[in-house]
Amino acid sequence: MASAFPILCILESRPEDAVLSSGLLRKLHQEIPQATFTLVGSDASAPLFRDMPNLDDLLVIEGDGGGERFKLWNRVRNEKWGLVVDLRGTSLSGWLSRRRRAERKPWPKGEPVPHKVIQAAHVLQVQDDPPAPWLYTDGDTEAEVGAFLETQHRAEGPILAVGPGSDWIGKVWQPERFAKVAGALLGPDGPMPDGRLLIVGTEEDREAAHTIRMTVPRERLIEAQGKLDRLQTCALLKRARMYVGNDSIWTHLAVAANVPAVLGVFGPSDETLEGPWGPGRMSVRGPKSMEEFRKHDPRLNQTINHMYDVPVDTVVEAALKLFADTEA
Repeated sequence: MASAFPILCILESRPEDAVLSSGLLRKLHQEIPQATFTLVGSDASAPLFRDMPNLDDLLVIEGDGGGERFKLWNRVRNEKWGLVVDLRGTSLSGWLSRRRRAERKPWPKGEPVPHKVIQAAHVLQVQDDPPAPWLYTDGDTEAEVGAFLETQHRAEGPILAVGPGSDWIGKVWQPERFAKVAGALLGPDGPMPDGRLLIVGTEEDREAAHTIRMTVPRERLIEAQGKLDRLQTCALLKRARMYVGNDSIWTHLAVAANVPAVLGVFGPSDETLEGPWGPGRMSVRGPKSMEEFRKHDPRLNQTINHMYDVPVDTVVEAALKLFADTEA
């Protein structure tokens, strides 16, 4: 019987980035089945990994300052680690007893910056076959989601999930446009005429959801926004046939849930770095480049919606094509 192999992994603070690199944990679990895991994240990223198999501990550390690093070092310094994976690039691995370490380094200046999934794969030197995002959900989480679905309407049929929210208004496509995409997919002439509509997000997305929910009869509607946490939402998304959403955590959760078709609608963010990853994934953007957005909003943080020039017809056409391409 193989001896235990303790792995310490320091996850990214930003939950979107933590999901994008999550395939590394799955790869480690598959290739080192006797490994046990201590995971370190922020209060936003750590809960996404609470169902990780062979999880010894889940630690929450905010920030990357010296004080926070010292707190973390104090909590993990007594273990002799088999492997320390540092996805934040904190250099903590150099202070710990370990057999091996894998640490994120700054991307070389002058070299093209690849997708964040590939950047993460470089940490373990598996960039030739980058592992796709993947979040584990255990029996308890699945049961919680099953109980939630029991409270919803009982219609059957494939599920179209829509994520109308984002962490910044600049990246939010208008809900009435999402409604038109949902109508094209779920209407009588669409590829999912008997399908159900699932809306995911936070409580703040309820106004947008109200617009989109009118697309289908009430018995075909599942409203999860503000009712489930992010990992529960990921478990729910595993039941979806297709997902359409903004550049947001919800889109990354759809990828990590292995939804067969995932379409991201992009504007003032770079889909070549953060777009949905893998087969059956597609990104659509408007006519403006990132450079054009930065001329009007240099830090990409103003209270401006930059998504008005993303045409409905373009997204509908992409959604129908993606559905057809993934039908097999």
